[in-house]
Amino acid sequence: MSTVTLPGLIDVHTHLRVPGGEHKEDFSTGTAAALAGGVTMILGMPNTMPPITTPEVLDQTRAQAAQDVLCDVGLFAGASPEQTAELAALAPKAAALKIYLNDTFGPLRVEDVPTLRACFMDWPRGKMIAMHAEKQSVAVGIGLAATYDRPVHFCHISRREEIELIADAKMQGLPVTCEVTPHHLFLDESDAARLGTLGDMRPVLGTADDVVALWEHIGDTIDCIATDHAPHTLEEKASDSPPPGVPGLETSLPLMLTAVVENRLTLDRLIDLMHHNPRSIFELPVQPDTHVEVDLTPHTISSADMKSKCGWTPFDGMEVAGKVTRVVLRGKTVYEDGRILAQQGYGRVL
Repeated sequence: MSTVTLPGLIDVHTHLRVPGGEHKEDFSTGTAAALAGGVTMILGMPNTMPPITTPEVLDQTRAQAAQDVLCDVGLFAGASPEQTAELAALAPKAAALKIYLNDTFGPLRVEDVPTLRACFMDWPRGKMIAMHAEKQSVAVGIGLAATYDRPVHFCHISRREEIELIADAKMQGLPVTCEVTPHHLFLDESDAARLGTLGDMRPVLGTADDVVALWEHIGDTIDCIATDHAPHTLEEKASDSPPPGVPGLETSLPLMLTAVVENRLTLDRLIDLMHHNPRSIFELPVQPDTHVEVDLTPHTISSADMKSKCGWTPFDGMEVAGKVTRVVLRGKTVYEDGRILAQQGYGRVL
């Protein structure tokens, strides 16, 4: 058996569904899924019900997280046209600000210039602004980064035109970073047709050429691998109005290790993408005495093994290069051989 040891992984893009969506995920099940995937620190998105756009909702959500989380969790604040006056009050307890320029569900879509200007003027310069921006909206985000001379992080980049634009911006020295999801690296529009609603997410899966372009930039332009873990129940996915989104916390590392075994990237580059860069970009704390042990024996992903409350994965039945066998967080074994050993509240709220 070949075993490798990695630092605790960091996922800067997850949907933990608290508050308002606890029937499909909660802080306990979401962080259990994280540990099963070798992830010891995650950032949760703000498009909840209600959204995390006021200090009151942020405080309540942080208090719930403190009771329930098994690994370390930070929370994004959400940009809302109706609540830009709250930005300064949200910042001290939020990991970053999320601006949705494209498809989202709920009240967080930002389509007006005054809201964008307020975000870039009023959000503290020491904290990151992250954007859901697709296609031409990426150009808007790059323009804002240049205008206000402050970093912008682009979430779940999925198209050739987007990654090439970001590469051009980086060549000009502009302060932009980006993430890519494993599902946009390993699936394309043909898989969406095969999977049906279980392959529907935002951004939607791209063409085979889009996937090629992402892999072409895995060694330089792409800064992070982030899952956009977005669980929904199977009943919701089978409904007349199926919501977009797929879980990903438990499958991200096995998929990326498969890429390492196939010589599509090095193990050192994987560690940069899934630990060093996320921590640096979002200025996240060090986790002492923390590591992940991985068995590189081939393994088949199974929905039946998922710790996420939703209980399924679009990668069900896929053979990958390994699986997580043990996770140590701050000197304590919190996951071993399929068993969650951490107690609720062991994780820290950032």
